[in-house]
Parts: sequence; structure tokens; C-alpha cells
Amino acid sequence: MQWFPTTRAESTDVPLGEAGAGDEEGLDALTEPVDGLTEALTAVDAFDRALTGGLLCPRPAQAEDLITLADAVAASPLAARVAEAAEKAAAGAASEDHFVTLAAARTALLGSAHDALTARTDEITGRAREEATVPPAAGGQAPNLLAAARSWLCDLARTGWQGIDHDVVSGAAQIVSAMLPDPRLRRLATLLDGFAAELAASCPGAALERIPVRRWADLWARGMLLTLPGAAAAPAAHTATGRLLPLGVDVQEHATAVQAQVHAVFEPADGTAARLVRASVSVPKPDTVLGAGVWQLLRPHMTLLAAAGEGRSMDLTDMPVTAEGDLIWQDEHARPGEPADPFATARVALPTATTTSAVPLDRHPARLAEPVFLEGYGIDRDGDTVTFTLPAYRLPVDTDRVPVAGPLTAQSVAASSACIGLLRWDAGRFRLQPLAVETTVRRKPVAVHAGAWAGGTTDKAGTRAEKAATDAVNVLRERAGRLLRK
Repeated sequence: MQWFPTTRAESTDVPLGEAGAGDEEGLDALTEPVDGLTEALTAVDAFDRALTGGLLCPRPAQAEDLITLADAVAASPLAARVAEAAEKAAAGAASEDHFVTLAAARTALLGSAHDALTARTDEITGRAREEATVPPAAGGQAPNLLAAARSWLCDLARTGWQGIDHDVVSGAAQIVSAMLPDPRLRRLATLLDGFAAELAASCPGAALERIPVRRWADLWARGMLLTLPGAAAAPAAHTATGRLLPLGVDVQEHATAVQAQVHAVFEPADGTAARLVRASVSVPKPDTVLGAGVWQLLRPHMTLLAAAGEGRSMDLTDMPVTAEGDLIWQDEHARPGEPADPFATARVALPTATTTSAVPLDRHPARLAEPVFLEGYGIDRDGDTVTFTLPAYRLPVDTDRVPVAGPLTAQSVAASSACIGLLRWDAGRFRLQPLAVETTVRRKPVAVHAGAWAGGTTDKAGTRAEKAATDAVNVLRERAGRLLRK
């Protein structure tokens, strides 16, 4: 990968959220250890090691790892139940209730890590945060299907990742098929379906050279808790009326699915404080649709993508929104507004916007994604690594997260003078995922956005990718039509 020459801005004025120029105390918070974080993650790692080997006939080392998990929550209300569950699991006699308890303890530890890191980001940005209202549990969610899903996950725990085979993994297929027609169970069904597909592609576990231990344990624990009645319910808390100012688009693409998430500032019509919100759309995709072609799949499902790509605001009327600030997007509740420059929004509206905490089940360090704005930084490069140099800290830039479905590139990031991004926690440190940058092209200042092609593009590479996507989708639709006719 080729990079522009290293440049260093002369100014050291670095606003990060509300952090002022030369605010070394706030920036030092990026490097200071977070109390208890290492211990919490160490206990999670210990349980994940035990789970990897399977809990049908645990070895002494696995028993010690289970005790480590129990010790980590010894001062919490979970202490007695987790101690019992760890003892039973260490003896190879854990029941479904014990596995649920162990999953809850692991989730609680990651939730505490999330809360500690969130408090640190609030300290850095000076952002006010409101506590989300937990929705009431809803009953009547096909208890037999939930019990079947829980039983399958317990079988996985007993087998362990090293012991998985197609016979064990295939047990999810009928459960998922039965769940998908019920909208209340679709969240869990989607998780189980994707999880089982990953496991099936990795069978047999005994032959694996590398196991994604943390990821599979995350999916297992989340699935276990979602089998509890009411856990998967996430109703909208209220509605939103006002102006929506997009900041940037985060694109996450896999071989068979793609998601676009728009981060924005919402200004309520009643004059109350502006707040940070998100709006997401996810669609399945053929593995032949690549690059800018994904916008053809996403665009029809959310008009906000076109507005974000064109640099326009959206006027919302009674748009459903969850307690966590996720807009449940419905095009009939939105219409395009006036032009709105995301960098003007980042400079003026972002510093005073409030945000909302995640609900307990969603608290995980991987979920951390705080919109921030920086400018006036220096830039260092070391091979493919880009680092923004601030007055008291070096902030690594996660250029691997820059999507190929837009004009933003690692090169433009490395030549930028201002950046809208998401502050994340990854591999033990804070990293910045760029969503948009201001840079200079042919001596002229320009803004480059990851989601610039969301509403369409005249860029040659983007146009070619969209045409290829159109051809691929048309071919697939024709083949599907033939199969249906037969």
C-alpha cells in the first residue's frame, strides 16, 4: 500500500469532543490505566479458555479458570450462584441453569469493562450521558423454542470449540427455521444462524490451527442470555420529531451481509438538548457484490443514506427511537431537509450533544463507538500504520475499518488536517475509526467521506462497481425466478 509523505501540522490545537487546546489532563486519560479493567478481562479470558476445551469432562486447568471467573464476581450479587455454577461445571455436572449463570457472570464482567471505558471516553470528550431506560420484559415468546436453543448452546459448551463437529453444529438448523417466522424471536434466530454457520465452516474443531476464542464465547454467552424470556425484547421507547444532522456512515461488510450505520446529531423540535443518535440498515448480499455495489442493496431501504451521501439534513416527524438512541428508520417519517455540512455539524453541534448509555445486555467493550472531531493534529506513519499526534498523546488510526465502498482511503486519512471519527477500544487501547476527513487535493481543501457514494456516484471506480452489482443482482433474480417457476 502506497502512502503520502509524512506531514505534521504546525498547530497543536486539538479539539476532541469538548477537550480544549492543550488539554493535557483530558488527553492523558487515553493512556492512563482503567481501574479493574485488566482484572475483569483476565477473568473473561480464563472462562473462555475453559469453554474452548469443553465442560463435559473438564481438566484441572479448566477448573482453575472457572474459579477465576467466580472470584472476579465474588463481591457482587451474583457471587453465590456463580460459585455454585463454577463448582458444578468444574466437576462436569453443570445444568442449563448453571451455564446461564456462567454466561451472565461473563456478560456482567464485560459490561463493567464497557462502563469503565465509557466513563473514560466521557471524561475525554466532556460529553453528558443519560442512563437508558430498560424496556419491560415481554412474555409469550415460544418457551419451547427458547428451551431448544438453550439446550443446543449447552451442548456446545460441553463439547467446546475444540470438539465441535457437524453433528453438534447441525442441531441449530431446525431451531432457527422454527424461530425465523416469529418477529419476536428473529434477533436470537439471526444470531444462532450466523453462529452455527461460522462453526460449521470451522469443523472439525480438533483440526483448527486458530480459534476465535473471544468472538465465539461472546456469541455463545449472548445467545444463552437471549434464550431467557423477554431478554430479546427491544421496543421503541418514544418517537423523535426534529432535525437530523448526519456526521458519517460506518459500513460493515461480510461475505453474505452488509450493514450501514449513520451516526448523527438530532436536534429536537421542542428545543431540548441535541443528542447523538444512530440509524442502521442491514441486508443480505451475494458474495459477488463488492465495493460500491453494496449501496444498491442498501439504498432502497433507507432514504437517510442518500441524504448522508449528499450532505443534507433530514426532517423527522414521529420517528420511532429506542432508549439507547437507535432510530427505527421508517421512510414515511422523514423527508430531506436543507444542506448540512457534516464538518460544520462536528464543529458546532457535536461538542454539546448528549448521548445515552447502552442497556445492560448490550454493554460490551466492542460496542464502544463514540463520535469525535479532531483537527490540527500531526501525522506519523510507520509502514501501514497511521497515528494522529496530539499534544499529550498519540492516537492510532484504524485504517483497516475504512470501507472500500467509498472514496475515503488510508492515503486521504494520512494527508488530512481534520477528521470526524469513532473513538473505539481495540486490542487494549483506544483507536480512531475515520468516517470523514478534510484534506488538500491539488492545493484545494476538500472533504472526503466514507459514505459519499451512498446516494450515487459519478466516480469511475464507483460507477463500475455499481454496474457490476446491477448485473450480478439481475442474474441472481433471474435464476431465482426460474427456480420458483420450476
